Amino acid sequence: MSNIDETIRKHRGFFDEEEPSEGHLERFRNKLEQRFTARKRINIGPYLLKAAVVTLLVTLSSLYSWEHFIRPESRTMTLSQVSPQYKEVETFYVRQVNMLENEIVGIDFTFDGEHKRMLDEEMKLMDASFRELQKELKANPGDERIINAMIEHYQTKIEVMSYILDQLKQVKSTNHQKDESHEKVSI
Repeated sequence: MSNIDETIRKHRGFFDEEEPSEGHLERFRNKLEQRFTARKRINIGPYLLKAAVVTLLVTLSSLYSWEHFIRPESRTMTLSQVSPQYKEVETFYVRQVNMLENEIVGIDFTFDGEHKRMLDEEMKLMDASFRELQKELKANPGDERIINAMIEHYQTKIEVMSYILDQLKQVKSTNHQKDESHEKVSI
């Protein structure tokens, strides 16, 4: 590079006096415009590719979230999906369970929070085990063992809820009798 610098210094007068050939500035401007427009076209491609990849990732993650978190019931199967006869059986048991739940909720009984928490946890555990049975039925549709286990689950849940309801009614009537006896004593 020092040779070029030396050459330019020696011939400085030559460079200062001479003008570029005619049309040089137009050719230079055209070359700059061609490079500038070509560079623009080349640079837009990677941005479009990145946008397409991001769109694809967002779409796939949304579908995954929908399938696994928002709509988890699609991973389960109910008895009503097996056959019309099982639909009738399931409808009967679901009505019984709902009726017992409404009765338990309808009892105006104030028991301590610990017992209520235990009752809620037991019901949640029973529901969780039933959801597992539904998942197994989805994996093995028509498996009689799983179908029988689901029916037995309904029967057991009804028995447990009936027992709880009876116990709550007994406690309520005992408390009611105690309250009446206290009122008679205070009069």
